Order: sequence, then structure tokens, then C-alpha cells
Amino acid sequence: MTTEDDSGPQADGAYARLLSELREGRLNPGDRLRETELAERLGMSRTPVREAIRQLEADGVVTHVPRQGACIRTLDYAEVMELYEMRSVLEGTAARLAARAASDIEIEELVNMNQQLAKLGSAPEAFILNRQFHAALLDAAKNRFLARSIHALQKALMILGPTTLTEPDRAEKAVEEHFGILDAIKARDGAFAETAMRAHIEAAQRVRVRALRAQPGRMSGFDGDLL
Repeated sequence: MTTEDDSGPQADGAYARLLSELREGRLNPGDRLRETELAERLGMSRTPVREAIRQLEADGVVTHVPRQGACIRTLDYAEVMELYEMRSVLEGTAARLAARAASDIEIEELVNMNQQLAKLGSAPEAFILNRQFHAALLDAAKNRFLARSIHALQKALMILGPTTLTEPDRAEKAVEEHFGILDAIKARDGAFAETAMRAHIEAAQRVRVRALRAQPGRMSGFDGDLL
């Protein structure tokens, strides 16, 4: 039986599990979050599950639908475009700041990570390493307020499902784009690093929009052309 003392850590665990399932595409927009079913599947009581759902609602990932209850939010076309626009701005800024603030050791580690990505191709391990690469670049930017903004945005992006690296040829192109960003950071050229990162995010955006259009009913208002 779950006690009041351990409900907090269990809620954190439930929250992390649900975010992971969202990121991996096992939870999708419109899916209902039933406390009883989730508690049974996660092997815990309903209390930490309820707390996890509340946290996801605070993150903007979950909404309450009349006569259905808690559901994963469904993003419309405008919201997807706005999310990527903000991602381009924030991660572009991170690349610019990293060009100024990153240590030689941090840059070397980023290069090593991208070289590993090149070897992994589109293997599942590459998706994890890609997230670690972007996290390491953000750390190299050394701006805690920017980091908080990007982390909040990333939770909303999880609603879109698995990474665009699952698309054919995207993994190889992403590695090339990473090397372009890193060349600018090594040269301490903040303006070019930002431009290269924005181009990288926009390339991912184009792949994402094509993929979403290919899934009838996945997104509302997804019948207009991109750019």
C-alpha cells in the first residue's frame, strides 16, 4: 500500500513513465488517461498517477475533455507551426551562446557525440543520443533561463510523438547539419551558429509536417500548405 511519504517519488516515477510513452509514440493525441488502468499498468496506486496527470496538465500536455476526462492534447496546424518557430528561436539562441561560452572540452564532447550519431544511423540508440547532443549543447550555452524555456517547450513537442529521425534519410542529414553547427561554434561565430541551428530545426519541421499530413485525423486544421 502506498503511503503519504512515498507518494511523491511514485508520482515522479509515474510522470517520467508517461512522458517516455508520449515521446515514444505509445501515447498519442486524443488518448484518454484513465487513472485505474494506468495505475494497474504502472504497478502503483491511483494517487501518484493522479498527481502525474495533474503535472502533465500543468505542462500543457493533458487537457480535460467533457464526458471523457483527462486526454492527451491534440495540436492543430497553427500550434505545431508556433512550437517549431519557438524551438528555432530558442535553440538558435542556445547555439549562438554556446559559440561564446562553450569550453574546448564541451565542444570536443559534442563533436564526439555527433560522430557516434553518424555511426548509429537510424538505430533506436541514435534517438537517445540525439536528445543528449541537444541537451549538451544547451548546457554549453550556460544560460539557466534559456534552459528552462527550452525544457518547457520540449514537453509540448512530445505531443507530436517520436523524433523525425525515424524518417528515411533524416538521421544522416541531421548529423551533417550538426557538424555545420559545430563548425560555427568551434570558430566562435555566434551568428553563423544560430543560423545553422535555425536551418536544422526548420528541416526537422518540414519532415514533421509531411509526416503529420500523412496521418489522417492525427491533427486538426492540417490541410494548408507549409510555407
